Formats: sequence, C-alpha cells, structure tokens
Amino acid sequence: MNIFAGRQLRKRSGVIAYPEEVLQNKVVAIYFSASWCPPCQKFTPLLKDFYEEKIQSKEQFEIVFVSSDKTDSDLDSYMKECHGDWLAVPFGSEITKELKTRYHITTIPKLVVVTDDGEVVTMMGRRDVTENANKHQRNFNEMENR
Repeated sequence: MNIFAGRQLRKRSGVIAYPEEVLQNKVVAIYFSASWCPPCQKFTPLLKDFYEEKIQSKEQFEIVFVSSDKTDSDLDSYMKECHGDWLAVPFGSEITKELKTRYHITTIPKLVVVTDDGEVVTMMGRRDVTENANKHQRNFNEMENR
C-alpha cells in the first residue's frame, strides 16, 4: 500500500501495525470520520457491520480510519466503542492532512476505496455501504413478514 508505506497505523487495541504487512493484497477503504459528527455516528455502525461481513466471508478487505477528532482520547474512545477491528492513522500524524488533501475531503463521513497505489476506485463508499445495509434490512423485513 504505497500511500501508507513507511508509516505506522494502529489497531483498535492501540498496537502498532505496519501497512506493508497488514494492507498487502487487500482492498482498502479509507474512512474519514469523527466521534463528534452526527452523520458519522449514524454511518459508523453500518460500516462496522459491513466490515464484519467482509471479514467473515474471508474477503481481503481493510479499513483505515482517518480521524477528525480533536484529541487522541476522543479518537481512542470512538474506536473502542463504535468501530470494527480496523486500523487507524495515529492521532496527530502528518498523513491525516496529506490524505484529506489528496482525496479532497471537505465533509465527513467519507469512505474512499483505493487501489494499492492510492488511486481512487470509488469516492462513493459511504453510499455503497448504506445501500448494502438497506438491502439487508429489506431482505430481513421480507423474511419476517412471511
């Protein structure tokens, strides 16, 4: 994963992870979000469920969280309380600004799916995950009404 090469990421537990090891040969979605953001609070549980489905189905998929939280403790609490077991850019890392600039992030939440070299596959990851969740809910409702 060239855009993260030579950087450190962290797991929800706080353990440091190296992109060259944990992102190799995976589809990567970069999640721009913050604990204080109401739309993020609504979307994050959908993303967590989507992530868990991908992992259970053995798909090579990973999320990297890029926080707009105001403190490291806010980022940490948000990850522990609401997130799936995905990765994050450490609080205060210079790559946060680089990624926001590179992908023209002006609002959150935003989910950008990228290739190994950081080229955009889709800027509409949030829409895709939300539609997937809505489809699952419709299927569940149909089964319940039978």
